[in-house]
Amino acid sequence: MTAVVPVRLVTFNVHHGVGDDGRHDLPRLARLLADADPDVICLQEVDRHFGDRSDFVDQALLLSRALDRELVFGASIDEAPPAGRTERRQYGNALLSRLPVLTSEVHRLPGRGEPRSALRALVALDGTALWVTTTHLSSKAAADRATQAAAVAALHADPAVPGVLVGDLNADAGAPELGVLRERFGDAWELAPDRTDQAGRFSLRAGQGLTHPARRPRVRIDQVWVSPGLAVADARVLDGSATSDHHPLLVDLLVEGPARRPAARGDAG
Repeated sequence: MTAVVPVRLVTFNVHHGVGDDGRHDLPRLARLLADADPDVICLQEVDRHFGDRSDFVDQALLLSRALDRELVFGASIDEAPPAGRTERRQYGNALLSRLPVLTSEVHRLPGRGEPRSALRALVALDGTALWVTTTHLSSKAAADRATQAAAVAALHADPAVPGVLVGDLNADAGAPELGVLRERFGDAWELAPDRTDQAGRFSLRAGQGLTHPARRPRVRIDQVWVSPGLAVADARVLDGSATSDHHPLLVDLLVEGPARRPAARGDAG
């Protein structure tokens, strides 16, 4: 017999905390994430002491403290401090977890232009574990996205441990360059029996899971891919327009784990 462990996950390209009003405002971003109440939060376009656009703050650390989550960060850009400052300029992916993080690693991805990476973490569940990989693929060339998607897919080499691959993939889930993901994973949006988004009840785009641009979404580039055996109970595109140029995607996962031993008569608790 097995038990089912629910895990709520959110993936969100936070546009370094700048909303559609042009304001950098981490408290409102933290409130949006807190209201969603996820177990695991995967963020892209996160600044750490990067520049004026984010007030040189460590966004990853401030969000982890505000949300009381364990933090893992993976820099895609890592540069020497500018004149007059001591902290390195970093920009990349962050994972904030209510669940214990057992191990984590950062993988550089191939491709031209802006450096890209994948942040991979193993989180502990009740009697089992889950791999979570968050990434942000190239926005320029489909060929680069194809090689990056293949590199990220190859990280999930152990089918015995369930895993999810999430992030801003800069291509629709049906794009040719993401074919390697469709071969090895399931698209959580398509698998979910219950789905809601921000298109509006009477919109011709309702139910398509569109996430970008936030004001009038046209594309579904923010995605969650699940390994075989993982069930998806629910998928929702939340309203992130006040906090980013993307909308966040929330999924409720069901992970199989070992059955719990029934409490024996006389056991404490």
